[in-house]
Amino acid sequence: MRAEPADALRVLAERLREEETPISTHVVEPSAGPDFGLLAAAGPRAASAPDEYALVVEAVREGYLLHYGEPRLLRGHDADLALLAGDYLYALGIESLAALGDAEAVAVLAELIARCAQLHAEGREGEVAALWRSAALAVGGEHRDGARQ
Repeated sequence: MRAEPADALRVLAERLREEETPISTHVVEPSAGPDFGLLAAAGPRAASAPDEYALVVEAVREGYLLHYGEPRLLRGHDADLALLAGDYLYALGIESLAALGDAEAVAVLAELIARCAQLHAEGREGEVAALWRSAALAVGGEHRDGARQ
């Protein structure tokens, strides 16, 4: 049975707990919703696997939050584990998307990760939220203005 896109963070938390890695003991239940994952899941490219697309985007988002913000799924970790866990979640998301055979969406997320790092390095964090929204729509197969690709 497939999960719903709205369950992406819960499913990701379960997966991280079950892996029995150094991350596992720090996983908590999500208190936020998978907003960007839902944007991607609603697009035409994600129609065959909306739950997977939501999970992919939320894994990459959690990786980003571990690097630059407040994570939604981990608590009680140190800065070193946050950095490693963030890299792991970036890779998990990209790998899962590659397994779906969607090279175009992989490129979108890879560019998103690089652009976020650049914006933070330049002190332009205020531009990040719009970039995430645009990338989530593009992963799902829609342009920033909502037009289908």
